[in-house]
Order: sequence, then C-alpha cells, then structure tokens
Amino acid sequence: MGCDLCGKESSLVVAKIEGTELNVCSDCGQHGKVIRTVQGIVVTNTTPQSRESGPEVMQLVVQDYAQRIRGKRESMGLTQEKFAQQLNEKESVIHHLEVGKGGMSLDLARKLERKLGITLVEQYEDSTEKIKKTDNVALTIGDLIKAKE
Repeated sequence: MGCDLCGKESSLVVAKIEGTELNVCSDCGQHGKVIRTVQGIVVTNTTPQSRESGPEVMQLVVQDYAQRIRGKRESMGLTQEKFAQQLNEKESVIHHLEVGKGGMSLDLARKLERKLGITLVEQYEDSTEKIKKTDNVALTIGDLIKAKE
C-alpha cells in the first residue's frame, strides 16, 4: 500500500492533515500531526477494476416533481388526506412533497409513479471525465488534484 498523498511505497503512518486522517509516508506525515504507525495491512484485491465501459447512468428525481405530483393528484380529484391514505403515507409527507420541501427518495418516487401514472425519475448520464489508471500504482489524492487542474 502506498502513501495517500504521494503514492510512495514505504512504511506508513496515520497522520491528521487538514482535519483528515490519512495513511501517509513519513515525509508527507510532516504536513500534519502523526497519530500512530500503520500496522501490516493485508490488501486482498490489488487488481484495479476498469470502469471505462462508458458513461455512468444515474437515476434522479426530476426537478419539478412537486408540481407534477400536485397537478396529477388534483386532476384525480383527491385531497391530500385521501391520497396519503391510498399511498399508506402520512398527510404531512404528501404536503412536503407538493411544496418541494426536502428531497424525495427513489423508492417513494417510484411508488408515486405507479400510483399516479406519471414520470418522476429520469436517467442521466454522468458526463464527467473519468480518470484513467494506466498501471498498477494506487491512485493518490495528489493524482486527483492533478486531474482537476
């Protein structure tokens, strides 16, 4: 295992750097407060898994879910109380959803989609650039900083 900051293969120490505990070499440990030495850690899977198959697809709740839910509920002629009873949810949950307070879980969104017959969850492709690993060296925090620049 290498240093989390520079990637150097050497004996490691746990150091608190910028408020975060990291496994670093003794040289990088000088950038923070050394807490303890790292005992032998066994790494069972050292083969990097490739995620270069394409962009990652995520499922996200649509931004205008509050208007969609309220509009469909009203078009069905249901009060918040009756609608909540049909969904086996509290009336306050329905109220919070319709005014857009807080977030909504994917499970609840799917439940509402089935009941109302509307779309609340859409798939988005993650278009961020993937960091490619060209050798068996572990990815370090320094590598991530270089990738952002």
